[in-house]
Amino acid sequence: MKEKITIVKVGGAVVEDELQLSQLLRDFSAIEGRKVLVHGGGRKATKMAERLGIETQMVNGRRITDAAMLEVVTMVYGGLVNKNLVAHLQANGVNAIGLTGADADAIRSHKRPPLVVDGSPVDYGFVGDVDHADGQMLSRLIEAGITPVMAPLTHDGEGNILNTNADTIASETAKALAPFYDVTLIFSFEKKGVLRNPDDDDSVISTITHADFEHYKADGTISGGMLPKIENALSAVDAGVGRVIITLATAIDGNHGTIIQANS
Repeated sequence: MKEKITIVKVGGAVVEDELQLSQLLRDFSAIEGRKVLVHGGGRKATKMAERLGIETQMVNGRRITDAAMLEVVTMVYGGLVNKNLVAHLQANGVNAIGLTGADADAIRSHKRPPLVVDGSPVDYGFVGDVDHADGQMLSRLIEAGITPVMAPLTHDGEGNILNTNADTIASETAKALAPFYDVTLIFSFEKKGVLRNPDDDDSVISTITHADFEHYKADGTISGGMLPKIENALSAVDAGVGRVIITLATAIDGNHGTIIQANS
């Protein structure tokens, strides 16, 4: 029987809120056994870009990353956010190590080609679509008692850092570790789960399958940044990840939120 591992992805809004983040890190530290933390930081990157006079552009919840924005996200994700999380986890008794995809060749990707979105071509710039995540290397770290803290940056093997959606990092990390562990993947953010009504925090959708997702996407119930989150969650389920949950950052015990599952 495989050992259990919990992968928790924490979103940008929680990263910005000191109280929520402190609570999440305490809860994460209390999780028994093997674990991995994956973080975003998009809102911090947006604020830093604004301070530097760099415009932020988003398409379908994904950031356009030109050369100037790539410098911002590399500094913010790989430096400021990642190392602060590692330091806080050390203070909570968790022996953590911060990693981008370039570190130990953890996650390699290729630059996303221009895509047609709503009838118009969109060049996402220095954005990476994942080719491979090294679950064996990560498992060696984990078995040595080290908790990886994954930043949303990858590399292409040719010296280029690429901005990569944090939910994708979480999903690809979970898929890479699935051959070695019984994986629970938890996407935590500022809501109780996927909401049927964005104005009603209690309108949590209990389960979402592929069919449900297509329905909710078509009628507009699910839109914006929630689209790539659920796409990545479904991809993880399809690849053998045991459980995928989208939930509130203060409820990462696996008993709350929206469960993403294969079609019944």
